[in-house]
Amino acid sequence: MKLRVQNGRLIDPSQNLDAVVDLFVEDQKIVAIGEAPAGFEDAEVVDATGKWVLPGLVDLAVSLREPGQTQKGSIASEGRAAVSGGVTTLVCPPDTKPIVDTPAVAALIQDKADEAGMANVFPIGALTQGLEGEQLSNMVALTEAGCVAVSNGRHEMKSAKVLSRALEYAATHDLLVVFHPEDKSLSDGGCAHEGLYSTMHGLAGIPDTAETVALMRDLLLVEKTGVRAHFARLSCAKSVEMLADAKAAGLDVTADVALHNVLLSDDVLNQFDGRFHVLPPLRGEGDRLTLIEGIKQGVISAICSDHQPHEKMAKIAPFAATEPGMANVEILLPLAMTLLDEGDLDFSTLLTCLTSGPAACFGLEAGSLAVGSFADFILFDSTSRWHWAYENRKTKGHNSPYFEDEFIGQVMATYISGQRIYQLS
Repeated sequence: MKLRVQNGRLIDPSQNLDAVVDLFVEDQKIVAIGEAPAGFEDAEVVDATGKWVLPGLVDLAVSLREPGQTQKGSIASEGRAAVSGGVTTLVCPPDTKPIVDTPAVAALIQDKADEAGMANVFPIGALTQGLEGEQLSNMVALTEAGCVAVSNGRHEMKSAKVLSRALEYAATHDLLVVFHPEDKSLSDGGCAHEGLYSTMHGLAGIPDTAETVALMRDLLLVEKTGVRAHFARLSCAKSVEMLADAKAAGLDVTADVALHNVLLSDDVLNQFDGRFHVLPPLRGEGDRLTLIEGIKQGVISAICSDHQPHEKMAKIAPFAATEPGMANVEILLPLAMTLLDEGDLDFSTLLTCLTSGPAACFGLEAGSLAVGSFADFILFDSTSRWHWAYENRKTKGHNSPYFEDEFIGQVMATYISGQRIYQLS
């Protein structure tokens, strides 16, 4: 199949490209930009006049909930939500039921994703059996089955010794390990950032040291073992400083941040709304601003949705009793663009953190419109004003504080390997 995407404003930070040029697709890949290649005839024409042609977004944190929690979401429903938001490639965590600690579960997720025909789905395998932090999983077999990294998620390791052995094994086989730094002895029982607002509302606090104490341990073990490491969902200022120092010292480390942690601070606790209950928690305004600075400086390479869909009842309870997480994957780009309104980031930096940045963290062939790349791209109307209506959502999740909000900028169509997977009706 051949496509000619014409008259669109093609923006691709991976090529420092921002121009009104045509894009040519053949056999699932991009074959030319600007001028048609020799013999390129009988192509389907996609008129992108007035639209932005952008690389498909790459999201490093999308909980699909399947297998095991289909009351919250499924590979089909959350994949549909992803492509409607312009996400063409996503990474899902290992905390399904059963856990992604065998090749069979990893294969099941990918088979169901292929059957759904939505976004490209890459699972993360469990670092330990059952995520119990004791016995190492067969990491090599998981990688051979399609897992792009291994992680114990937010589940605690039995000891630093077990973690060290796991990292040594991963380093021997050049596997990427994803860390969620958290010292459970400091965070246990907490539901909000330890500070003024949690104190005012009588909520058990989670200090930033719950993250930084674990992060320091993890960085020391990364240095000792030489493993490739990615730090997921950083939330506080000190973590950015520590990671910057580690990168300067030559450690092979990358990091991401959840979009809600760069948009919101803990003053939203005044609303006492369980939809703002997330882990790691929304931190203070100083932390939020430092996370943004970390993005500007390249310390943080990726912004993710940290999409965690829940059924309605999961959020109908007192704040501390609600299940943590937001479901925002289908508004990832327009929601992220609200950072531009405040002058926090320029669009090139923002788009990099949503495309080629996360792809590079996990070694994925995605996030770029360079010739030879898979033709994963979106058509985006940067001027469209629209409301995200609750009843029109694609996700099965009920847990977003942004339902009924007005956004400027909307994904009009999503293409994966040159095939149109989604079009706004």
